[in-house]
Amino acid sequence: MSEKRLTRDEVTTTRTNEVIDAVRDNTLRVADEVAKIQPQFAQSISNLQLDYIQTVRSMIQTAFANQKQVASTLNIPQFPQVSEQIAKQSAEIANNVIRSVGIFNQLSVNGLDAARENVKIYNRTVDAITDFNNNLLKAWTSYWTAQQQQFYRA
Repeated sequence: MSEKRLTRDEVTTTRTNEVIDAVRDNTLRVADEVAKIQPQFAQSISNLQLDYIQTVRSMIQTAFANQKQVASTLNIPQFPQVSEQIAKQSAEIANNVIRSVGIFNQLSVNGLDAARENVKIYNRTVDAITDFNNNLLKAWTSYWTAQQQQFYRA
C-alpha cells in the first residue's frame, strides 16, 4: 500500500497539463460546432441569393411590362432606326455585363482558391514551427539535464 507521493513540481505540471487539455478540448468542440453548422449556413446564404435574383427578375419583368403598357396606351410613335439602335446597344451592354460577371466570377474563384492554398501553407508552417519548438525544447532539456548531472557529480 505504498502510494507514490508526487512532488510539488509534478503536481503543478499535472494540473497545468489538465488545464491545457481542457481548454484544447473546449476549443476543438467550438470548432466542431462551427463545422457542423457551416453547410446549413452556406445553404441559407445560397437560398437568400437565389430569392434575391428571382425578385430582381420579377421586378425587371414588371417594370418593362408597365413601360410597354404605358407606351401602347399613349400610342407613342417610334422611329425604326431608333428602335433598332436601342436594341443593338442594349444587346451590347448586356454582353459586356455578362462578360464582366464571368471575369468577376473567375477572379473570385481564383481568389478563394488562393486563400484556401494559403490556409494549407499556414497549417504546414504551424506544423513546422511546432516541430522546431519541440526539437528546441528537447535540446535545451537535454542540455539542462546534462548540466545538472555534472553539477551534482562534482
